[in-house]
Amino acid sequence: MTPIDNIGKMVNIGTLLAFVMVCASIVVLRFKAPDQPRPFRTPGIYFGGWLPIVPALGVAFNLTMMVSLGKANWIRLIVWLAIGMGVYFLYSIKHSRVQALPVETKGM
Repeated sequence: MTPIDNIGKMVNIGTLLAFVMVCASIVVLRFKAPDQPRPFRTPGIYFGGWLPIVPALGVAFNLTMMVSLGKANWIRLIVWLAIGMGVYFLYSIKHSRVQALPVETKGM
């Protein structure tokens, strides 16, 4: 297998993971913030609660495509995610705006 094939599969699994996260977040928001105004709504089915069809199918199909990319790509994805999260959290230690906020004292 050529290196460009490996790079292509890495791009594919990363993009599919992003699609899974977006579709899953739509389902989560439907349950966590049901009254939030939504200019666009997805169709749903009632199974004791509303389940958005399009995002649920999006998660299922994208995960199926991710699984078909093989074990080596999953290992690469996990390694790159770990590296990215490490960089993100190490950077945030010094550059966090939340840490820069003054601490409020209660009862004073």
